[in-house]
Amino acid sequence: MVDGGGGSGLLRSSSENTAAEVMARLAVELHDAEGVKETADAAVDFARTAIDCEQAGIVLAHGGRVEIGTVTDALVTRLYQLQIEAGTGPMLAALTENTVVHVPDVAEERRWPAWGSAAEAAGIGSVLHVPMRDRERTIGVLSLFSTRSHAFSDDDEAIAVLLGRHVALAVSEAQHDVDLHIALDARATVGQAMGILMERFDVDEAHAFAILRRYSQDNNTRLRDVAEQLIHTRGFRPGQTPGTHRPSR
Repeated sequence: MVDGGGGSGLLRSSSENTAAEVMARLAVELHDAEGVKETADAAVDFARTAIDCEQAGIVLAHGGRVEIGTVTDALVTRLYQLQIEAGTGPMLAALTENTVVHVPDVAEERRWPAWGSAAEAAGIGSVLHVPMRDRERTIGVLSLFSTRSHAFSDDDEAIAVLLGRHVALAVSEAQHDVDLHIALDARATVGQAMGILMERFDVDEAHAFAILRRYSQDNNTRLRDVAEQLIHTRGFRPGQTPGTHRPSR
């Protein structure tokens, strides 16, 4: 039975559900997820149950940009977007200041008036934003939303911090796997395009790569896109084929 009185939900529902057991279950669920989106989805579903809150969400930070990773309801998206567009709010404070931001009573919150009004209108009573740190960097924020004020206890906050750390590591690993797959795929694509050039113009690998790179630079096009164009069309756009003379020895 889930405690509906603002406690730690699943963590307080039975003496058998220790924090270690909950984290072990989370680790299994995150390990089974196949990609970044799937990992984030598993994390928010687990967090919502483990800490007994109605909604949850994750935002991810990429090179100074903030992106919505996943949400359990459209109202969370609206609250995230409001903050991203305004450049201020509790989620952004958790992200930029790398600190837990707990709003125990949205109706009494005065630091972010526009966000507070929107959250209260959406029926949110309390919010907990936890930075997700992967070793030395903050990669995003895990957010928990309750319709009740003062819904999150100190124990809930401690558990949310642990969840955030586990999720950060899992998301980082998923992102690495995606980046690695993209890099390997790009390498294979460029290699295939180089093979076409080597056969067509009777040049070596170095010269074939130089042709692709020159075309990429001259036309401000990513090397992988140039390679894909060559593979699909068996040629460059008319009038844009770079020179194929052999480099001087």
